[in-house]
Amino acid sequence: MSSANKHIGSDFDDFLAEDGNREEVTAAAMKRVIAWQITQAMKAQRITKTEMASRMHTSRMVVNRLLDADDTSVTLATLARASVAVGVPMRFELDMPEA
Repeated sequence: MSSANKHIGSDFDDFLAEDGNREEVTAAAMKRVIAWQITQAMKAQRITKTEMASRMHTSRMVVNRLLDADDTSVTLATLARASVAVGVPMRFELDMPEA
């Protein structure tokens, strides 16, 4: 007889925590959303990567990393410059548990 699957009834967060990948997966998911949102803002305003780099006072290589959904090493300062460059306020909040 085979033993019951220990993950039945648990949620995905529990699985990731047990597997040790929770932080990595969360960071990757957040970066994908941020990269997509910035890309959409750039498309809506017809901003090229070169123009974006100019607005951010940085290189096009930095813009490429910013828009790379798989690169989670982008700094908050870079994200802040990007949000100013496209005129979209950046919000960052922690989902604090009720006391």
